[in-house]
Amino acid sequence: MTEFILPNFDLDAFVQATLAEDLGSGIEGGGIDVTSQSVIPEDARFSGVMDSRHAITVAGLPIAAAFFTALDPDVQITVLVPEGTAVEAGTDLMRLSGNARALLTAERSALNTVQHLSGIATLTARYVAAIGGKCTLLDTRKTLPGLRHLEKYATRMGGALNHRMGLWDAAMIKDNHVAVAGGVAEAVARAKEAGVAEIICEVDSTAQIEPALEAGATHLLLDNMDPATLREAVGIIRERVPAEASGGVTLDTIGAIAETGVDYISVGRLTQSAPAADIGLDFKLL
Repeated sequence: MTEFILPNFDLDAFVQATLAEDLGSGIEGGGIDVTSQSVIPEDARFSGVMDSRHAITVAGLPIAAAFFTALDPDVQITVLVPEGTAVEAGTDLMRLSGNARALLTAERSALNTVQHLSGIATLTARYVAAIGGKCTLLDTRKTLPGLRHLEKYATRMGGALNHRMGLWDAAMIKDNHVAVAGGVAEAVARAKEAGVAEIICEVDSTAQIEPALEAGATHLLLDNMDPATLREAVGIIRERVPAEASGGVTLDTIGAIAETGVDYISVGRLTQSAPAADIGLDFKLL
């Protein structure tokens, strides 16, 4: 199996921390899978198949595999489906065989991860399909603490592009920044004077567009505008900077928003509200 590398993400540390949480490592009486240790013989071996119970877009199989490998370095794993693949219900995703205790101990951590990430990828793919190629879907920073790199990886597997990874890689001026600075132009000007190269500015009315652009905004976020207002805003911007629609976007509304001429649509629901994918793992004794 090809080594899984995600920039700026420590897979080994994530796996160890997740397993430690489940095993109760460091807690009095913890550090053990009491059920597997008491019920399963030490030398018992299992084989298993992980499969999709519904149609999904796959994300996270190499990460799931890392949990099994952490507890049984000799486990045999075959990943059957490439990341980002759309599969039908009943598709086999992974085959594995190894020490029964180890596989059972790692099972829930592995499944939780692949179900969560595949759920995000699946919902993202639905939004991408609803856009119909008219513009580009972006994710947001509305991620679970500690899981940002994984969740944004999952949106990429579903066909979206990543927006800011954090607070460090671009300025995003929003209404609270504007309120403190005294206006859109003032806020943007301060960011530019500070030497910030990429300045994303949120505007909630067309009247704010020219002041933001004149002050040096490099990207405009058009917040909670209806399609008619978005079309007007796109006409004012005239391709001088990228135009992004955001705020309250759903599967029912994204198609009409994509028709307005915006370059991007950002959707917090991709990571904030995606349901877990239904993925199962069945073992049998060897």
